[in-house]
Amino acid sequence: MNKNIFLVSIMLLFSIMANAQIYNPIKWKTNVQKISETEYELQAQATIENGWHLYSQNVADGGPLPTHFNFTKSPDFQLLGEVKEEKGKIINDPVFKMSIKFFEKETTFRQRIKISSNKPFKIKTEVEFMACNDENCLPPSYDELEFNISPIAKITASKDIPANVVAANVKVDSLKVIEEVQVADLPIKKNISPIKKPQKAKPNKQDLNSLGTIFILSFLSGFAALLTPCVFPMIPMTVSFFTKQSKTKSQGIKKAIFYGIFIITIYIFLGAVVTWAFGADSLNALSTNVWFNLIFFILLVFFAFSFLGAFEIMLPNSLANKVDNQADKGGIIGILFMALALAIVSFSCTGPIVGTLLVEAASRGGIAPFVGMFGFSLALALPFTLFAAFPGWLNSLPKSGGWLNAVKVVLGFLELALAFKFLSNADLVLQLHWFQRETFLAIWIAIFGALAFYLFGKIQLPHDSPAAHISVGRLSLGLIVLSFTIYMIPGLWGAPLNLISAFPPPQDYSESPYGVGSSKGNSNEIGSLAAELPEGAHLLAPHDIMAFDDYDKGLAYAKKVGKPVMLDFTGWACVNCRKMEQNVWTEPAIMNILKNNVVLISLYVDDKRTLTAEDIVDSKLNPGKKIKYIGQKWSEMQTLRYKSNSQPYYVLMDHNEQTLLEPVGYTAATAEYQSWLEEGLSKFTKEL
Repeated sequence: MNKNIFLVSIMLLFSIMANAQIYNPIKWKTNVQKISETEYELQAQATIENGWHLYSQNVADGGPLPTHFNFTKSPDFQLLGEVKEEKGKIINDPVFKMSIKFFEKETTFRQRIKISSNKPFKIKTEVEFMACNDENCLPPSYDELEFNISPIAKITASKDIPANVVAANVKVDSLKVIEEVQVADLPIKKNISPIKKPQKAKPNKQDLNSLGTIFILSFLSGFAALLTPCVFPMIPMTVSFFTKQSKTKSQGIKKAIFYGIFIITIYIFLGAVVTWAFGADSLNALSTNVWFNLIFFILLVFFAFSFLGAFEIMLPNSLANKVDNQADKGGIIGILFMALALAIVSFSCTGPIVGTLLVEAASRGGIAPFVGMFGFSLALALPFTLFAAFPGWLNSLPKSGGWLNAVKVVLGFLELALAFKFLSNADLVLQLHWFQRETFLAIWIAIFGALAFYLFGKIQLPHDSPAAHISVGRLSLGLIVLSFTIYMIPGLWGAPLNLISAFPPPQDYSESPYGVGSSKGNSNEIGSLAAELPEGAHLLAPHDIMAFDDYDKGLAYAKKVGKPVMLDFTGWACVNCRKMEQNVWTEPAIMNILKNNVVLISLYVDDKRTLTAEDIVDSKLNPGKKIKYIGQKWSEMQTLRYKSNSQPYYVLMDHNEQTLLEPVGYTAATAEYQSWLEEGLSKFTKEL
């Protein structure tokens, strides 16, 4: 894990994330050096790309795969001793927790042999090795190396060709060296998954869409935090300070700009701490972790009760006083401490919002925490800078009052609703069916119904000010919330509720998958439909798409019926997966393809069911560990085969398990997704 993640600049937030790539960081070539008339030295030289390393032949159990040479036996030669390796580099590896030797950039392995033949012959060896960088390890690779021995060739020494050197695979023609073999030109064993040449990085639309969503939500959350009682009153106070302490207007604007920049820096630093603590690559796995979801359910309920007025979350006053004293020093350092003072003083209002954003961003992984904190802090910092530049705007601000507390209460209701999404995730991953779709919707209807009554003034909470009437804005918001509440009610009887498809459990995870009163809900009819299904298949309610959750059975059925396979790497707690299934798959043309033209295999990467004893194997991604759960099996398969670990991830492949076209992730545009499906079907038809 790269602990220098704090040095990532703000511009990184806007860079394009690379899509999955196939790596081939180790390239081999061979040489032969003549020692005497009967002894030769075989040299296997590895060229290693920058950032990657190759492990020694001697690695203790529980560590990464050591490099190993397996020479084909022949009566033409015999091995003299073991394969010798260079000094290399030894470190205490933090991942494997042991001392490990590895090589960087370039290294050569040497094996001495004694020949017993006077005729030219070839020596073959299979080298097994593993390549790793600071972020991940590739699966074990196998290359076949070849050495050409020409004992009768006598090469005269010259300034270009030393007398004791014979290059691999040379032909003696007028004493000139013709060519040197490189292993890149040799075929790789068919039974091993080959590591292809690196492909040019392509934008990952799913990652970009996810980061864009995080930024927009964070920006809106920062604006909401701005309207809380802890932050809003500080705008005129802070702007007034800058204008009075500055001799000129331009100086005041300059200080306000620095103030805004420091606010952004402080919150981005907080995002960096979260990423550093958990690891940029491991954050994504948290979204399907049961304990993660349960802990943050409790945490968000705690935040919600704080906003509703049950208590206040406060940082120690002593800390606020110390920071405030530093802010009085003036200058750039003083402005930095003023920004830090704002973050501390407003923590009781911003803390729950920031905590919720970090929870959501952490579940997305990668640089999402940075993006979230940038969006939040940008919305928080902009008003201070703009009002300092145009102080006259302050007259247009509404006066502080009870409406600020109402903003906090509304945020409390929203956080309470979001908390139950995490509880639902835990139930989905464990497949307990304690918190099914109807239960989730009933709770949300109750929460948003209570919020509507609050906005209409029918419910009062501890810190509310008495009011004889409500404003037009509050009435309008109340009507919107009430409409949303009524919209959700039909969902209890099976309505799809596309507006919130990402939040409730999927429709087949409910007491009535086909909707209350549907004839399909009859157990006899469901039983007759199931009886007609091939082994290992099931129907996805309510649209009855046939799907397999076993890879081998699904592939065998596809071969039998002559259809291509669509792999659906998904997850029970995957938000974008639900969006695709309920908003994109339901389009008639796409639904027709899924039902009639492909064999769908849905592989849940967060399936916590235990594998059978014979299926428990060693992990190739995490040497020394076992793959114990079904979800781990599919997750490792996706990572090793397609170099991607995000969901949803869709692959169209033929019966030889070869991809028909580039896989795709979350694709909200139905026309684009349909075009992808049709292109894959067309290529499959041409192969027949």
